[in-house]
Amino acid sequence: MAFDFDIRRYNSRAWDVAVELGSEWTLPVDAAAVAAARRGAWSIVLTPTKPVPADWFPAFDGASILCLASGGGQQGPILAAAGESAGASVVVFDNSPRQLARDRDVARRDRLPLTTVEGDMRDLSRFADASFDLIVHPCSNLFVPDVRPVWREAARVLKPGGVLLAGFVNPVLYLFDQKKADEGVLEVRHSLPYSDLTSISPEERQEYVDAQEALEFGHTLTDQIAGQIEAGFALIGFYEDGWPGMALHAYTEMFVATRAVKQE
Repeated sequence: MAFDFDIRRYNSRAWDVAVELGSEWTLPVDAAAVAAARRGAWSIVLTPTKPVPADWFPAFDGASILCLASGGGQQGPILAAAGESAGASVVVFDNSPRQLARDRDVARRDRLPLTTVEGDMRDLSRFADASFDLIVHPCSNLFVPDVRPVWREAARVLKPGGVLLAGFVNPVLYLFDQKKADEGVLEVRHSLPYSDLTSISPEERQEYVDAQEALEFGHTLTDQIAGQIEAGFALIGFYEDGWPGMALHAYTEMFVATRAVKQE
């Protein structure tokens, strides 16, 4: 299989394959979780394990919510169920048709007010300025080469005072040789920012392509955090999270979640 430099199209297909293989990030919530969310008992994650604090969410009364690059039938259905009685609406926006199908399946099964839209997280041009009250953006911007357009577009489509909840990877994860890390050996190999397009050999990249795995990018903290500030956000919440089973987990947490408010 020849490498396709259209990264959006390539990663779209890679996530479709992840659905076919049953990746944990493609498994939708069950009906019991939706029913509990309707009763007010719910949580979602932006990072692998830690639930988002309840006080990070704005009121759902008539709220318009965008789940950005958040397909898979996980966050979107829970938010739709939690906000249903308050008149909230949820749009799930993702690059993978198969991931979006997961959300539609849950919405049909549980009769949820949820819409799906396919597209590139860096381009939200189908949405008007100031369309949303809340954006939920779990760890996913590692699949685009440049994260700053994501922040700029999120700021544009949020209403003044709107909230952006985002999860992303600490770039320290990408310093190490991945194959050795998978074996429990941490050996510094790469500089930052990292790119599967340029930081590894063509032969190594071809292995990912042959396995139909998504290609990744390790963005600097400047791009992840200062990028939000420069887009017009004020960061008012922060926590870190880990992922047990990864070699680096014994030394540091590898994921970050931020709560930001679009400035008036």
